[in-house]
Amino acid sequence: MSFKLAANEMHVTASAVSYAVAALESFLGIKLFHRRTRKLLLTDAGSAYLSPISRAFDAISAATREVSARSHADILTVVCSPTFSRSWLIPRLGEFLDLYPDIDLRLLATIEAVLPPQSSTTGGHRELGQLLHSEVDAAIVYGQGGWQGFLVDQLVDEVMVPLCTPALRDGPPPLCEPADLSGHVLIYTETKFVNWAMWLEAAGAPDVTPKRVVRFNRADMAIHAATSGLGVALENRAIAAPQLASGALVIPFDVPVPLGQVAAYYLLCRPEKAMLPKVESFRAWVTQTARLAQEPEALPVP
Repeated sequence: MSFKLAANEMHVTASAVSYAVAALESFLGIKLFHRRTRKLLLTDAGSAYLSPISRAFDAISAATREVSARSHADILTVVCSPTFSRSWLIPRLGEFLDLYPDIDLRLLATIEAVLPPQSSTTGGHRELGQLLHSEVDAAIVYGQGGWQGFLVDQLVDEVMVPLCTPALRDGPPPLCEPADLSGHVLIYTETKFVNWAMWLEAAGAPDVTPKRVVRFNRADMAIHAATSGLGVALENRAIAAPQLASGALVIPFDVPVPLGQVAAYYLLCRPEKAMLPKVESFRAWVTQTARLAQEPEALPVP
């Protein structure tokens, strides 16, 4: 209620404040203040105007404080399956963060990034549309590809291999060829497009009779079961790379299995998001990293 005090706060003259208020009143076509000697009083219109205007300025102040508190200008939000993020992506993310210090990363792990075999083409599109909502910049999904309306990069091929502990491989009896799987517990992930029956058929051992078959709905659970000695798992070689590298798991027989390209892990983003520098940077890095990781010399020893 003082032009002088307002002027002191804004580091201008009292006459400048008085002129600005008069200009505002002229623009509104209504008086906001009763001017008394050494005193100001709000008119009814001024009182009514004060409350919403105060809320608006408070909102501006809050938004300014929030954006000022950010250490970086860009936040990249990526959706990924829990198993792929933990086994493949996270161990490599340090390189990306070092290359792009101006990009903050937000990684959302969700099983919705795994599109199961029973998903129809229409259903798959609907699921992807929900997955890649406005707050998500890109997604790494598992599926068979062929999604229209998205920018798609194939990252990691689906190379399914048997996995077990060294003790189980060495027996007795030892596992030397696919036919030796008879009598063993076979483990696989039911959301994958390849199951044991398909793999054994392609490996030339369709008559294998397992002791029992154990199914999981997540690859990390199947891998953990194999690491615990429960049986022989069938899983993507790239996903099991940490366990193979540590020696916790081995590939008992690394035989060529002509399954063809059944499924893969893909990077997806909407075309309008792909033009953003943060998405361009991540896309370039992750596609190159995936290509290098699948070169023969980069694969873990069976």
